[in-house]
Amino acid sequence: MRIDPKRNYVRRAHTGGFSMVELVVVLAVIMIITAVSLPYFLQAFGTYQLNDAATQVASILKFTRYEAIRTNAPVSAQVRQVTTPRAMTNIWTDSNVDTIEQNTEKQILLDNNIVLDDSTVPPNTAGLATSVGVATLTAVSSGSLTFHQRGAVTPAAVNVLYVGNVARQTYGYRAVVLFPSGSVQIWTADATASAGWNQIN
Repeated sequence: MRIDPKRNYVRRAHTGGFSMVELVVVLAVIMIITAVSLPYFLQAFGTYQLNDAATQVASILKFTRYEAIRTNAPVSAQVRQVTTPRAMTNIWTDSNVDTIEQNTEKQILLDNNIVLDDSTVPPNTAGLATSVGVATLTAVSSGSLTFHQRGAVTPAAVNVLYVGNVARQTYGYRAVVLFPSGSVQIWTADATASAGWNQIN
């Protein structure tokens, strides 16, 4: 048997893949995109946290009001600053009017640097009062907010709970405004309130 020397060769398969230079270039592009987008992601996440906390505060105030109407008796939302194991804010509906938090009572816990600020921390609080349409706002960062059996706040006042991030004030602020009638609004402002306060709910 005669073997044709022209046909007697080993066909080498072409090995696919990336060179080291190509991999380094791709990794560099990924790192640049990540570095550019990370601050925007953190800002969006911080904004989400503040909006969520303000919504939870508004929800528990509304629930407390409905509980007062349902039971036909005064009911309070208790606001307490907790220091151990770390600084947190606990808000609950005091359904049995004993000022002691029970497992059966609706409650929220503001954590991860989300706090209720006093009126000296958020910027342009006078601008918020003007936007809301009142002369003064009563800031609440601890204590109680009581609703009587018809759902109105007693004593009558326009109360506000300022929600902020103690570690990242650049995320801005939220204000949960509670009117004497028992209605609730949520307002937002950036870190300097340069654009004023805007209602979001």
